[in-house]
Amino acid sequence: RLYILGDEFMGNLDSIISIKDLKMSYGSKEVLKGINLEISKGQIIGYIGTNGAGKSTTIKIMLGIVEGYEGKVEILGQDISDGSIEYKKRIGYVPELADIYENLTALEYISFLGGIYELDQNSLVERVKRLMELFSMEGALYARISSYSKGMKQKFLIICSLIHNPDLLFFDELLSGLDAYSVMIFKEVIYNIKKKKKTIFYSSHIMDVVEKVSDRIILINDGKITADGSFEELKHSEKEGSLEEIFNQLTNFNEHGIIAKEFV
Repeated sequence: RLYILGDEFMGNLDSIISIKDLKMSYGSKEVLKGINLEISKGQIIGYIGTNGAGKSTTIKIMLGIVEGYEGKVEILGQDISDGSIEYKKRIGYVPELADIYENLTALEYISFLGGIYELDQNSLVERVKRLMELFSMEGALYARISSYSKGMKQKFLIICSLIHNPDLLFFDELLSGLDAYSVMIFKEVIYNIKKKKKTIFYSSHIMDVVEKVSDRIILINDGKITADGSFEELKHSEKEGSLEEIFNQLTNFNEHGIIAKEFV
C-alpha cells in the first residue's frame, strides 16, 4: 500500500528534496528498491522503518556519503551526482553514531567546524556558548569531548549541526542518550526551526516523538515506501490509534506480545 497524500507533496516548486527511482544495492542485497520523494521547504519529515529497511542508506546518499546508487537525487535544487559540495554548506547532520575528535576540547572542535564553514570565529564562539547554556552544558566548552557523557556528546552534536544556520537538517536517531529535559528542549528546537521555513528530515524508532513533531510521516519497508502522509491521514487510512500500531499494521508485525512472553 502506498499513500501519497496531498498535492503539496508532488511537484512543488518549493521542493527542497527531490528523489526519483532511487535504488541501492550492497553486493547482491538490494537495499533501496525505487524510492520516489518530493519534499517541500519548511516541512518536518518523520522517516520510519524497521532495522535494515533503508532509512540510514537513504540519508547517507542524500548527504553524499554513500555513492553507487541508481536514480536521481536533487538536494536544494542541485543534482548531487555532479560531485559539487556546494549544497553541503546549507545542510546540517547528526548521525546515529558519530565519529568526532574526542581529544579536542569543544571549543577547538567548534573552531575547526567554523573554519570549514568559513564562519566568523568571534560570533561563532558566542553563539555556541549560548547554545550550550540552553542545553545545561555551561563550563563544558573548554573540556575535552572525551570527558563528556553519552548524552552530552549527543547534545554537542546537535549544537554542531546548527552553528552555520543550515536550511536543511538531517537527524538520524537523534534522541539516543538524551534525558527527558533535553528531549523537551529538542522538540521546541524543531518547532522553532520550522518557523524559520527550514526543513527537517528526521529518522527515528521512537514513534511517539515522530508522531508529535512530524508534519509528514514516511514509512519505508523492505526498501520501498509503504505509507506517506500526515499522522491523521495515516490513522484514518489504517483505522489505528497510535503511530506504533499503524507501523505494526503496515509492516505486518503482530507478534510482539508473543515474542515478549517467550523471552521472559
